[in-house]
Amino acid sequence: MKKYLLILLLTLPAAALLAQADTALTLVRVLPGEYVDFTVDNLGNIFLLDRTSQLKKLSPEGDSIAVYSNAPKFGNLYSIDASNPMKVLLYYRDFGTIVVLDRLLNVRSTIDLRKLNIFQARAICQSYDNAAWVYDEVEAKLKRVADDGSILDQTGDFRGQLEEAPSPSVMVDNDRLVYLYDSAKGVLAFDYYGTLKNKIAFLGWQDFQVVGKYIVGRKGVVLERYQLSTLLLQERALPALLRNASKVRIAIDRLYCLRNNRLFIYAL
Repeated sequence: MKKYLLILLLTLPAAALLAQADTALTLVRVLPGEYVDFTVDNLGNIFLLDRTSQLKKLSPEGDSIAVYSNAPKFGNLYSIDASNPMKVLLYYRDFGTIVVLDRLLNVRSTIDLRKLNIFQARAICQSYDNAAWVYDEVEAKLKRVADDGSILDQTGDFRGQLEEAPSPSVMVDNDRLVYLYDSAKGVLAFDYYGTLKNKIAFLGWQDFQVVGKYIVGRKGVVLERYQLSTLLLQERALPALLRNASKVRIAIDRLYCLRNNRLFIYAL
């Protein structure tokens, strides 16, 4: 059943995820450098992108594992998807290209979406079967693409279910649903057949994530966590030391904060 949930405000006791004060967070380590983006896989490995477009993979302890450098062949790297620790997807949106890496950041394949007649795809993500979900904005369809560049499957046109097609900046495949986040329209959750299952009006979020049974995002100086099963929202102001962060991400029992081109790692 389609749901449309307009969240006004709920103030609930904070969990470890939502800290109230600087003292609630313990700094574990700082990774100095000139980093412009990062992500973390579900084993705690850290992927850091520096100003030269070099991607580094570090262990949870900060030890170097691998390095990938392909600048400036495909332009600026738009997103890094390391949700599968054995496989990393790099998306170069300006060139419509997905580079598939193995766990040691060796190139497994390169997918040119333009050869599939996909000319406008703002976001991609890993799929449940180790392929890639691509949202084709021109056709308003989700398409599942294999590593060899073939289209495995595709949904119907989303405009049959929505007044206006979304333009998602982030996509996540989690628990048999594909989440599309459009900061102007909110969260849209579709099943693998393209049926709209949920629509949630969280607008203007940064750092959208799906963490287990929760969706998480940052709006201004507030970190919000919404439990999908209970419809409960937790909101807490970020500690002052995190408020000028360019990116915040939660993984396992750590909070990662990119600030002033350095990565700060806190225990929750």
